[in-house]
Amino acid sequence: MPSGSPSTTAPTNTTVADGRIPGSATTSPHAYDAGLLLLRVALGLTMAAHGSQKLFGWFGGGGLDGTSAFFGSKGYPAPKALAVVAGLTETGGGLALVVGLLAPLAAAAILGTMLNALAVTWSGNFFAMKGGSEYELLLIAAAAALALTGPGRYAVDRYLPVVREHRLTYGAAAVVLGLVTAGAVLLVRS
Repeated sequence: MPSGSPSTTAPTNTTVADGRIPGSATTSPHAYDAGLLLLRVALGLTMAAHGSQKLFGWFGGGGLDGTSAFFGSKGYPAPKALAVVAGLTETGGGLALVVGLLAPLAAAAILGTMLNALAVTWSGNFFAMKGGSEYELLLIAAAAALALTGPGRYAVDRYLPVVREHRLTYGAAAVVLGLVTAGAVLLVRS
């Protein structure tokens, strides 16, 4: 076969050290990590602000008294204690997600609280204009996605020995933890 003619053998898929297939078009690892950072910061600050509404009454929130009254009206036992737990979970989980500290667990905390919010607000409609739950569903999906993908390289987790390298099993376990915890809280609701 002349040297200028195409080969009839199938190319092999060998990978280089960074996991790319030579000659393939891939996203830069820095672009991937920058995207995860943006998602973490947006979701984390949103949830931290939401939690501070519950804890401190900031940003027009009801504070512990208003949140406790709302939880009581929705059938949660010990509504004052659950208001504190929800506020701390949202604020702490949100801030931990922003800096990427134990990111799968922070995402699981958000996932669990938002599943409870979804259960309380579910009306059968999707769009918020019609009393739907599009907001809660988007936050749940974002939290689950971050738990599964990990925080990326621009995170505190990168410097912690046990979670330095994110594994899908960490994320999947965190998602299961969020689901189980949310389910347990919903079971005690009357």
